[in-house]
Amino acid sequence: MATAYGPDTRDRLASGRSAGGRPPTKHVLPAVLRAPFEARTWRELGHVLLGLPISVVLFCCAVTMVSLGLGTLITFLGVPVLAAGLAVCRGFGALERARARALLRLEVADPAPVRGEGGFLSWVGAVLKSGVSWRHLLYAVLHLPWAVFAFVVAVSFSAYGWAAFTYPLWHWVFPAYVGVDGIQLYGDRTHQVYLDSPFELAVTSGVGLGLVLVTPWIVRGLVAVDRVMVLGLLGPSRLATRVSELESDRGVVVDTAAADLRRIERDLHDGAQARLVALAMDLGLAKEKLDHDPEAAARMVDEAHGEVKIALQELRDLARGIHPAVLTDRGLDAALSAIASRCTVPVDVVVDLDARPAQAIEGIAYFTVSELLQNVSRHARATRASVDVWRTADRLMLQVTDDGRGGAGGSAGGGLAGLAERLDAVDGVLVVESPAGGPTTVTAELPWRG
Repeated sequence: MATAYGPDTRDRLASGRSAGGRPPTKHVLPAVLRAPFEARTWRELGHVLLGLPISVVLFCCAVTMVSLGLGTLITFLGVPVLAAGLAVCRGFGALERARARALLRLEVADPAPVRGEGGFLSWVGAVLKSGVSWRHLLYAVLHLPWAVFAFVVAVSFSAYGWAAFTYPLWHWVFPAYVGVDGIQLYGDRTHQVYLDSPFELAVTSGVGLGLVLVTPWIVRGLVAVDRVMVLGLLGPSRLATRVSELESDRGVVVDTAAADLRRIERDLHDGAQARLVALAMDLGLAKEKLDHDPEAAARMVDEAHGEVKIALQELRDLARGIHPAVLTDRGLDAALSAIASRCTVPVDVVVDLDARPAQAIEGIAYFTVSELLQNVSRHARATRASVDVWRTADRLMLQVTDDGRGGAGGSAGGGLAGLAERLDAVDGVLVVESPAGGPTTVTAELPWRG
């Protein structure tokens, strides 16, 4: 099983897998022969054909209302008319996004709706100040000439291709109903050339077959431009998308910090705090027995001394879980080696870094490897594991591999899913490749920010 997490991996899975986790369908025919009959080809052709009438209506509405609004700006009526024209463009934008989702399988998020503070004039001002509204108007103006070009090219190639390919089946129409021998290839007052011999029929059909086979790829090239226009002009801006991502990541960071604080409080309450309370009670009893039973008091003090050592060790472990001193003092190499020494299976650690990343990134890398090695110890049933750390451009790469049973998944609420959310909060990526039977390879990518 392969699972990919992170903002850059929402639409891609591990190599050789389909969106549902199933192996890709094997085809007998090559893609060039399948393309004319695939549903994708006909959906994309339908998108091109529908694009022209929709663009004509959109262009006429947009240009008419915006021109009328701009022309009457000298009066108060021009402002709401202009806003209404932009609102019409936004309405057509919703239609175009729905058409792209249905025919191109292109998922485009809806931009933020226009919200006025209250009242009609507030709404008018919000529409006019919205960059999304003006991008929709730009789409209305630019898409018409492109829709005309795409429509002409797609219809010409499709019609001529299929007509020529099937010409041997319907060439009899010409002598039977038109009074000529076939399609006239050339003609003047003294000489005419018709496609009527078996050889000419075969050549015409061959040329038509070539056009039929190449048309799907031409159509795909045409709709690629539509994809760019819809994504660039009808979707939310990159700034708005980034703000939304940061808001989501901030929520993850807050939840993670709260969970860490609850864990620390629970560890203190159930561990060192409880032990220190028991220690205080034991010392109190030893103090009471000191006068009349010194030997029992000495035994109790000796037991309390052992409890103090255990409490100190628990506090050291808790401090290491918050931020290990070895990481601050000696960096990732020594810190990861310390983690590996506590793993239940032998672990090879290779750290190839010529400098240290930012402290926050270094800490996230440390706890990522720590949690992954804990998973190896608890669930993998592995005999060996390895940790590799290196730098690629401005990214810190981590890879943990084990030879265990595999099948590691990223179910909601699971450890790997939570780890992926933490990495996502700093623009990191987590990719898990764990087929049944193993081996398991988990790759984490973090920004360097040194």
